[in-house]
Amino acid sequence: MPGRISLDRAFLPSYGRCMLRSVSVLVLDELAVFEFGVLCEVFGVDRSDDGLPVFDWAICGLEAGRPVSTKSGVTVTPEHGLDALPGADLVCVAATALREFPPEALAALREARDRGATILSVCSGVFVLGAAGLLDGRRCTVHWKHADELRHTHPEAVVEEDALYVDDGDLVTGAGTAAGIDACLHLVRRELGGSVANRIARRMVVPPQREGGQRQFIELPVPECTADSLAPVLAWLLENLHDEHTVAALARRAAMSERTFARRFVEETGTTPHRWISAQRVLHARTLLEETDLGMDAVAARAGFGTAALLRHHFRRALGVAPADYRSTFRCNRDAQPA
Repeated sequence: MPGRISLDRAFLPSYGRCMLRSVSVLVLDELAVFEFGVLCEVFGVDRSDDGLPVFDWAICGLEAGRPVSTKSGVTVTPEHGLDALPGADLVCVAATALREFPPEALAALREARDRGATILSVCSGVFVLGAAGLLDGRRCTVHWKHADELRHTHPEAVVEEDALYVDDGDLVTGAGTAAGIDACLHLVRRELGGSVANRIARRMVVPPQREGGQRQFIELPVPECTADSLAPVLAWLLENLHDEHTVAALARRAAMSERTFARRFVEETGTTPHRWISAQRVLHARTLLEETDLGMDAVAARAGFGTAALLRHHFRRALGVAPADYRSTFRCNRDAQPA
C-alpha cells in the first residue's frame, strides 16, 4: 500500500513473538501537532539502521489526500482513508480540539476494536474514543485540565487523572502532551520488550520511563475559605506552617469551641484542619524545592514536616514523586547544588 512503512520480518526473531506489526493513526481537524508528532516519532520513523523493527505505518483521515487542519495553522494531508484503520494491530487517535466527530470515523474505530486492534489515544484523543463508545466501564486518563470535562461528557468512563498513562488491556490512553511519549513507549515495552523501548527512547533523547504521575505537574491553588470568619486564622497558619498546631489551639485563636471550629473549618475550606495544613506544607515545600538550594532537612523544617523522612512521606503521597525527583525536574536554578 503506497505511503506505508512495512515491517521487515527479518527483525522479528530478536524480539520473540511480535504482537505489534502495523500501526495506523487517525487524524481529524483541529489536530494537535505535538501529540501527532509523538505518534509519528515513536511508530513512524524507520530505525532499521539501529536494528529496530519498522512498523507498517499509515496516517488516516476521512479521505485520502484531504488536508486536515491543525491548531498550529498548518495542514496535514493523510495518504490513507478510514479503510486503513480496521486492519491495523494498533490504532492511534491523535489529540484534537474537536468535541463533535464524524460518524464514519467513530464507526471505523469501533470496527478496529471489534477486529482485535489495540486502541491508543493521546491527550484529548480520548474524547474521540468516548464518542465511539469505547470508554464504557474502561479505565482511562487525559490531561488533568480536561479530566472533569471527560467525566461529565462520559460518566461511564473510569477517569484516572493522576496517571501519565493508563493501560487497560486493548485500550491505552495517554495524558497531556509529553505524556503521550510515556504511553507510546509503554506500549512498545509491553509488546516488544524493554530493550526495544529503551533504544527508541535513547534515540528520542527521552527517559524510557518516568516516575510519578500528573499530580506533580498540576498547579495547586491555595484553598480559600468561602467566608471571612476563618480568614485571619488561615492567614496566620500560612505564616506559621513550621510550628505544630492542634485543633484546640486553633479554636482558641478563632475564639470558638473545638467542635464549632472543626465544623466551621470543614464548611469553609472543604477539608479538615489536619488535611488543610498538610496540603499547605506540601505547597510550601514545592516552592522551596523549586526556588532554593536548601537541603531536604531544611526544607522539611521550614515546611513544618520536621524531618526529611516525613517530608518524603507526605510529598510522595500528595504528588506521587519523591522531593528530590521533583526538584530535579522543576528547580528554577538548576546550576545550584542542594546543601
